[in-house]
Amino acid sequence: MKKILGEIGMIARALDSISNIEFKEYDLTKGQYLYIVRICENPGIIQEKLAEMIKIDRTTAARAIKKLEINGFIEKKEDTQNKKIKEVCVKE
Repeated sequence: MKKILGEIGMIARALDSISNIEFKEYDLTKGQYLYIVRICENPGIIQEKLAEMIKIDRTTAARAIKKLEINGFIEKKEDTQNKKIKEVCVKE
């Protein structure tokens, strides 16, 4: 079991390293591409659900989402039925 977990960790680090290289030209910092992928898979998702999906706290998600919004990768839109809810979408 220990060997399998070690190999999974090695694969995860390798994939993270490759992703960082691939997304560097877009000025995406470590892990930001994960937010964009999840938002693309779930257009209109709310921050709280995104944080749950990525397994991080809401404050960390809010900071990352704010940076992505400032850099023009995503945008927040008001929910048509509840103006307090902000849906997160990839900016087109």
